Amino acid sequence: MSAFWNFVTHDWYFAIPMFCMSLAAITMVIWRILLNINASTNMDEFLPEFQRRLEKEGIEGALKFCRSRTDMIPRRLYVAGLENARQGLAAMRRAMANAVELEILPDLNFLLAPILAIAKIATMVGLLGTVISMINTFNKIGQAAGSGNVAGHASAIGLALFATALGLITAIPLVFAHVLFKAWIAKFEVRMKSAAQKLLLLIQSTRPSAKPVPRAPASSS
Repeated sequence: MSAFWNFVTHDWYFAIPMFCMSLAAITMVIWRILLNINASTNMDEFLPEFQRRLEKEGIEGALKFCRSRTDMIPRRLYVAGLENARQGLAAMRRAMANAVELEILPDLNFLLAPILAIAKIATMVGLLGTVISMINTFNKIGQAAGSGNVAGHASAIGLALFATALGLITAIPLVFAHVLFKAWIAKFEVRMKSAAQKLLLLIQSTRPSAKPVPRAPASSS
C-alpha cells in the first residue's frame, strides 16, 4: 500500500488523470445500465393490456396508452407505427423501421463510444507513464552507478509499473462492459423486430374488413 501511495504522490501527473478516467468510466457504465433497464419492456405484461386498449378504444386509445409509457418499445416503436396506422400496414412498417434506425439504435449506442475510448486511452496512458518513469529511473541508476548506490534506485522500477497496472485495471472492466452492452443491443434489436411484427398482426386483426361496394344496376337502353 505504501508503494502505491508513493506512486500517487510521486507520479501524480499520471495518477490523477487515471483516477479521473476511472471515475468517469464508472459513471458512464452505471448510467448506461440504468438506461438499459428503463428501455426494457416486459412484453408478456404489456401486450395483453395493449390489445385490450386497442380493441376497446381503437387506435387513438392504444396510441395514448403507448405515449404514457416510459419504456422504449411502446413509447418509440409502437407510437411510430400507430401514428401511421391509418395509412396502411406498409406505412406502419416503414415508420417503425425509420424509428429503429434513426432514433432508437442511436439512443441504445449512447455512451458506448466514450466507454471504449476511455478503455483504450487508459491503457496507453498507463503504458506511457511506465515508460517515462522507467526512463527517469534508469537515468538515475546510470548516474548513481559510479557511486555504487544502485540498489537505492532499483525499487523505483517496480513503482513505475503501477501506471500500467492502473491502466489495465481501468481498461479490462470497460472492454468487458462494452461487449456486454453490444450483445444487449443486438438482442434488443431482435426483440424490437418481433414486437413490430406483433403490432402489425394486431392492427390487421382488429381492423374491420371492408364491405364490398354494391354495383349500380345497369340501365336498360
